[in-house]
Amino acid sequence: MDIAILKAFFLWCMIINGALLILSFVIFSFNGDWIYRMHSRWFPISRDAFNVAIYSFMGLFKILFLVFNIVPYIALVIVA
Repeated sequence: MDIAILKAFFLWCMIINGALLILSFVIFSFNGDWIYRMHSRWFPISRDAFNVAIYSFMGLFKILFLVFNIVPYIALVIVA
């Protein structure tokens, strides 16, 4: 596997995961009450606990996106 293939792989990973991050942000921003109502039927959870869980998920996803997609792509761009 050469550097060009790795660059293309990380570029597409970055595009797909970035789109998922933006999509999940938009969904949670505009449909937060609906998502909370749906989940509170399945699990007994307060609104504050739900908000903490959602923001924690979004923060973790953003950190993993940066560490495993953007940083390797930038390193490959610098090296090649």
